[in-house]
Amino acid sequence: MKRLVFFLFALASVPLALRLSLPAHASEASIFRCPMHPAVKSDRPGKCTICGMALVASSPASSSQLSSLNAPVVALSASSITAIGVETSVVARQSLTRSIRVTGAIDDDDTRHRLLTARSEGRVEKLFVNVVGAVIKAGEPLLELYSPELQTAQREFVQLARAGELAASALPAARARLLRMGLADAQLTELLKSGEPSLVTTIFAPDGGTVVAKSVYEGQWVKTGDKLFEIGDFSQMWFLFDAYEQDLPWLAVGQSVEVTARTLPGEVLTAPIAFINPNLDEMTRTTKVRVVLANPHVNAAGTTHVLYHRTLAEGRILVSSPAVLAATRSAILDRGTGPVAYLDRGEGHYEQRAVTLGRRGDGLVEILSGLSEGDKIVTHGALLIDAQAQLANEATEHSAAPAAATPAPNAQFSTLHYSALATASASAAAALAADDYAAYQKLYPSLTAAAQAFPALPAVLVGTDLLSARNSFEPWSTAVADLLKPHRAQLGIKIFQCPMSPVLKKGRWVQLSQPLKNPFYGSAMADCGDEVP
Repeated sequence: MKRLVFFLFALASVPLALRLSLPAHASEASIFRCPMHPAVKSDRPGKCTICGMALVASSPASSSQLSSLNAPVVALSASSITAIGVETSVVARQSLTRSIRVTGAIDDDDTRHRLLTARSEGRVEKLFVNVVGAVIKAGEPLLELYSPELQTAQREFVQLARAGELAASALPAARARLLRMGLADAQLTELLKSGEPSLVTTIFAPDGGTVVAKSVYEGQWVKTGDKLFEIGDFSQMWFLFDAYEQDLPWLAVGQSVEVTARTLPGEVLTAPIAFINPNLDEMTRTTKVRVVLANPHVNAAGTTHVLYHRTLAEGRILVSSPAVLAATRSAILDRGTGPVAYLDRGEGHYEQRAVTLGRRGDGLVEILSGLSEGDKIVTHGALLIDAQAQLANEATEHSAAPAAATPAPNAQFSTLHYSALATASASAAAALAADDYAAYQKLYPSLTAAAQAFPALPAVLVGTDLLSARNSFEPWSTAVADLLKPHRAQLGIKIFQCPMSPVLKKGRWVQLSQPLKNPFYGSAMADCGDEVP
């Protein structure tokens, strides 16, 4: 946070140290602009009428400003390079690494899911399994069924058995019919011994598992095919999660996934991806990915633990790519017109290059075009270099316009706009997270000043106490976080979300560093939230 604030005021305090390269014969008059609000212009030094910051002198550009690649070149003095802290890195072929974090649920193995249905019509006299979650084994009693239909089939079977050889050919079919109606082999053997059909028959479970749904009650009349119980085999479980379309190039069957769940605190289960569904959801642009987990499992301490059905879980997948041409992510700036980087040309000169990007890793991004292996690019300080280039570009447009015409304001927000908004928002969030309403009051003017460049943001009020300040800050902060999210790598910020924020229930805020500090609850729930992926 202090570093961004320093950058903003460093630019204001050294107005001539950072300027667009001009030929020695350039003699046009300087134009003074606000670093935070480039629309504020003056032909003499002064202060911004919006935020009070000192105006920066920028000279109009000429056609010789462009390099052989027709790109702007910004010149810095040695003292400016030191003050800003410009750092560079070399574009090289290297492997991209990325940590993909996903959220899903632990479910039972769908291929081992079973429905137990009524095989005969009748009334349920007694249930032996009466709760969801009960574990049943194959052959255990499920219920007692009063069934005239089943009694009639038993009587026919007994009569055929007594008929001996005369009915020998029909006996196997009668036996098979009773088996289909839910009787077990042992019951048929007992029936032949007793010779007495029963009006109330015990029905045994044909399969074992854990009851996940129950659809029958004592006294209920059921028909053949009616659902009685739904059971799952929990001997192994599935961790199912949604993978976004842009993540699919990174995922493959066999990759290891680290799974954690709140029901297993401190444990990490590692298992490979077993299946990636090739069918994407048209609305969410996601697809299901499956990881198979043993249940129960033995943890590192040798303790046996059981995975609970349908619990929420999180996964982390560490992936890497073959060596590709890559650059540090902080070197790439996206101003809304396409990504750019600044190439170090030596002797304090930095050339703007438009680049085409491929896959994005955690710290590196693939370069498809615009840079070559061995190029030295700015990784720290590019924000200020780009901001001055934009100011100088506006000055060029202003000087080229007819004298009677009023220049239209720049449609693109400068990088300094985003930097100022990120700094102000993060500072206010930190004050609210610290339960410091007085500090928030002092920061409020800078908050509103930074927001003036973005009229689409909702209004934010200073409030009369912490509660009212937080209630007004939450919708504004969420809108700011969404606005800055595409630029967070360049700005060096982190975005967090609270799943139970008081106003929006999913309020978001900006921080410049870890650890998470919730501004909507402060010390009452300081660590409530997660970083937005």
